[in-house]
Order: sequence, then C-alpha cells, then structure tokens
Amino acid sequence: MTGAPVTKLRARAAQPVALLKALGRAVAVTGCGCIAVLLVLLFVNAAQTHAQERPRVVAPPALDEPAGRTQPEVAVLAGGCFWGVQGVYQHVPGVINAVSGYTGGSKANALYDLVSTGRTGHAESVQITYDPRFISYGTLLQLFFSVVHDPTELDRQGPDEGSQYRSAIFPQNPEQTRIATAYIAQLRDAHAFAAPIVTRIEPGHTFYPAEAYHQNYLATHRGFPYIVNNDLPKLAALQQLFPQRYRRTALLVAQTSPSH
Repeated sequence: MTGAPVTKLRARAAQPVALLKALGRAVAVTGCGCIAVLLVLLFVNAAQTHAQERPRVVAPPALDEPAGRTQPEVAVLAGGCFWGVQGVYQHVPGVINAVSGYTGGSKANALYDLVSTGRTGHAESVQITYDPRFISYGTLLQLFFSVVHDPTELDRQGPDEGSQYRSAIFPQNPEQTRIATAYIAQLRDAHAFAAPIVTRIEPGHTFYPAEAYHQNYLATHRGFPYIVNNDLPKLAALQQLFPQRYRRTALLVAQTSPSH
C-alpha cells in the first residue's frame, strides 16, 4: 500500500476502530490483499468490543405520504457509517438507487478525509431514490428506526464516534419534514426505545456523493471484519424482521466519481 491510504493509517494508529476502517479504505483503493494487512485487521477487530445494535420492529408512521404517486422520489438519511446504511437499503424492494455521501456541510468540504474530522457539519448519509408505487417515505423511515441504526446514540453509532456519525433525517420538502417530525413524536410517545430518541431533523441541506471507493462497500467487502461485525447483522435483521421488505440481490450503484 502506498500514498494517502498509508498516511491515513499512520495518523489513526492509536484509534482501533478508525484504523480498522482506514485499512478497509486502503484495501478498497489499492486492492491490496496482503496477509499482513489481513492479520492486522483480525487483530484490531478482536481487540475492539462494543454492544451490537438491537434491531426491533417499530410501528409504521401514522402519517405518511399519500398513495397514488408514480414518479421516483428521494429521501436522505444518516445513521452512522454509510457502508451499512447503503447496504441495507440496496436490498429493499422499491428502492431504485442508494448512494453513499455527505450531507449537512458545504460542497468544498464534502470529502472523506475532511468529513472524518467531525468539524465539517457533514454527516455520512445515504441518498435513497425510491418508487412510491412500491414503498413509501414512511416505510423507509420505519426501516431506518427498526434495523438500520440505533436512534438513541448521540453523535455516534456503534463503534464510530463523532458528529459525522449522527442520527439525522434530511427532508427534501416540507411534507417529509412533517412526516419525520410526527413519526419521531409517535415513537417517543409510544416509548418504542428505552432511551430517548436523538435523531435530528435537518432540512435545507444538499447531498454530495461520496468517493467511488465507498460505494457498494457492504456488497463488495462482505468478509471485511468491520462489515461482518457491524453491518451484516443489520442486513440479517432486515431479512428476518421484514421479509416482505427484503430483496436478495442488492441493487448496486454504478461506479462513477463524485461530480462535486
């Protein structure tokens, strides 16, 4: 491995989870499959322990978008590392496309190395294009709160810490804002979670696609320890708890570079 990936690994050598993810990035960028890297991955993974998220079936939203729409619509959600969020929604029928990216900051700082500092305002997020004839915005939110992430973790998700891993909904229009706001209130009133829901609703932000090496990461790195420990359980929960919302074959993003 040479270049930026190695520099990043050295900078994060004292942070086990960050090192593990940086190694994953290096593998994606360079295609390196050397035994030494794999041994380090296994060592770091074994040393890092944390509580797994607890998936559950929460009630669907009482308020949802009206039926009868036929044109594709867009939702943008943030629930921790975008590898897993994207990976889950790529297996949901009715989802046309799910792209990893950044939302909440500016175009100039929508770059992984900058977002990873936690000082850009961005959250790692996923832009979901969906067909409302087959799935609604409300159902996407139900999956978001049920299996995609833990909405009670503040500025972190599982082993990942920082505001870039916050739980957030980025409504694309006033209707989505109303649906998301009402749904969080509904879940709070129902005490769906033992701890308070900390999901933020942040309208008015632009989504910027992430670098090509982040796209389809779960689908193409299923054996990577971070994915095995943190993201494959989410996919298994989707299949188990929402079998009617599970598609066996992931709908992948075309490998193109970000336009920003």
